Amino acid sequence: MPLPLYLLAVAIFAMGTSEFMLAGLLPDIAADLDVPVGTAGLLTSAFAIGMIVGAPLMAALARNWPGRSTLLGFICLFLAAHVVGAVTGSFAVLLVTRVVAALANAGFLAVALTAAAGLVPPDRKGRALAVLLSGTTVATIAGVPGGALLGTLLGWRATFWTVALLCLPAALGVLRGIPAQPGRPDEPTGPALRGELAQLRRPRLVLVMLLGALVNAATFGTFTFLALVVTDAAGLGSLWVPVVLVLFGLGSFVGVTTAGRLSDHRPGLVVGVGGPLLLLGWVALAVSATQPGALLVLAFVQGALSFALGSTLIARVLYEAAGAPTMAGSYATAALNVGAAAGPLIAAATLDTGAAELGPVWASSVLVAVALLLALPFRRVVASGRPTRQAGDGANQAACSGGR
Repeated sequence: MPLPLYLLAVAIFAMGTSEFMLAGLLPDIAADLDVPVGTAGLLTSAFAIGMIVGAPLMAALARNWPGRSTLLGFICLFLAAHVVGAVTGSFAVLLVTRVVAALANAGFLAVALTAAAGLVPPDRKGRALAVLLSGTTVATIAGVPGGALLGTLLGWRATFWTVALLCLPAALGVLRGIPAQPGRPDEPTGPALRGELAQLRRPRLVLVMLLGALVNAATFGTFTFLALVVTDAAGLGSLWVPVVLVLFGLGSFVGVTTAGRLSDHRPGLVVGVGGPLLLLGWVALAVSATQPGALLVLAFVQGALSFALGSTLIARVLYEAAGAPTMAGSYATAALNVGAAAGPLIAAATLDTGAAELGPVWASSVLVAVALLLALPFRRVVASGRPTRQAGDGANQAACSGGR
């Protein structure tokens, strides 16, 4: 894999830390800003909604901009949003900063995914996606638990300052790893925007986007409220929250790495085996979360299965959107973050039910079950090991490999 892919992953590590760190900070933020924990969970959904809206919007605006300058601009905006978030005493202002940070993250990820697809041969998009998502999984292993521990010791604001500082080496990595490619404004860089947006009318693309959204909704639904499962259901102390997050993160790294080797040519194997196992794992966690030993084991297992299946489905989005070389990354980003937005909202609604803190885990089980039921009649689409061939694919792949 090309070195610039790993430098992009460094930036995604910083942004992934911010996106997921609230899983271990929500109780403290809620107490400090005097809002219910369920309301504080809106910070996660606000970030995801900003990613959903921002991915296609920012990708459309930036499709003809120089790649390196665009990526640097998004990182600077992300940094500024975290500085404001670190100093505010208003929940409303903090909510706004999460949306702004999400817009910057969405723009960066959409451009990075498009750039990654152009750095590798057309049949290795899954591997390229796995490298980029390794930044996210390392964030869940080190950044998110570290943020939770830092928040426990120094307060949640310290984590926001830390993420702001992480943006500096990320910016340096982009500056040194991505070529300038100034280009000319009047030079076409790919198909017309209208043609790329028309790809969203393709049923195959819509299907894999929906499946990816459902699986990721299940992942983020439980992950957002995992701290409550650790402290309330299992009865462990708050210092165990980072430990469980580390285990989930280690599992996610194993899952996305393994899936990266299979998702290009054997996606049906990942979905057909990993999907049912993921469903059984969520049910097992809901039933046995009161047992600390079972919780620790299942945190690792569910992290691995969730990211293996989720990353494979998102890779299928890149394949099915081959006719939209500058917008495909935004479609993949939107699919992932529709789930990231819907999951916490659905999970939060279950906290006031009889299931209490285990409600999010049961909700994750239902979401994965729905995804499997939808995938079953269309298993040939999901299991396709090669990009869909369309008229003009050769030109699109050439544009993709020659773009930013």
